[in-house]
Amino acid sequence: MTRIKYYIVDVFAEAQYTGNQLAVFTNAGGLKPEQMQAIARETNYSETTFILSEQVELGGYNVKIFTPYQEIPFAGHPTLGTAYILQQEIINQSIEEVILNLKVGQIPVKIDGSNSDNKYLWMQQKIPVFGKKLTVDAIAEVLQLQPDEIDANYPIQEVSTGLPFIIVPLKTLESLKRIKVNLDKCNELIQDTEAKSILVFCPETYYPENDLNVRVFCHYLGIPEDPATGSANGCLAGYLVEHSYFGKSEINLRVEQGYEINRPSLILLKASKTSTSEAIEVNVGGKVIMVAKGEFL
Repeated sequence: MTRIKYYIVDVFAEAQYTGNQLAVFTNAGGLKPEQMQAIARETNYSETTFILSEQVELGGYNVKIFTPYQEIPFAGHPTLGTAYILQQEIINQSIEEVILNLKVGQIPVKIDGSNSDNKYLWMQQKIPVFGKKLTVDAIAEVLQLQPDEIDANYPIQEVSTGLPFIIVPLKTLESLKRIKVNLDKCNELIQDTEAKSILVFCPETYYPENDLNVRVFCHYLGIPEDPATGSANGCLAGYLVEHSYFGKSEINLRVEQGYEINRPSLILLKASKTSTSEAIEVNVGGKVIMVAKGEFL
């Protein structure tokens, strides 16, 4: 009987059993895509990753990412969590960087404090691409909010750093808490958008040391609400710089997510316009905590 080793980690977590859960399978190169998809449905986390080999190829490790419904080219917390397992369990020595070969391309992950239990991992995402702008009335119907609860000073816009999201600025935490996604209106909206998931943010937070509160809805991917979304927050980081949300071209932020679904998470964002061009460099960071390991039969 074939046995496949797996690990469960909490990503963007400040304590065990917070953040976003991830299952990581190693030496998974012998699995067919349909087997990976079946395992991802079995774990039923937002994402499950498969390290295809412990051998380096083109400087990185080949990794596939699956939601319970489909394979995706990139996702944030799976990238950090998988890099953590590679460093801790496969490379098993102090290193400053791990590179993941994903469908979207190579994503480098830097490891701060790799000799300690208090390490932060940082991924540099692809340069943000800014897409279609949506109307206030359309998104208000989807979120079941009043149009004046959306901050009209900034656009509702599709942004991608590898996986596209619709970014929606709200004025207050009270509005953000009351969101109830109208699935019929959401499915109607995303028929005409590249992005199929929505990130909503506001400048009010549960804790004063944090800068923004975020919720992310990914019904199309089989994830009604995600507790911590590195890919979406990378898009948000690019959006904040592009539209001078904080009045400057460089940000260094603490972002809350997951509080409304009892999985509090902390995501760190750094982004700035490069000195040689108008391109925006985006880095997303957080902690990873091991929860369990074992074997699938």
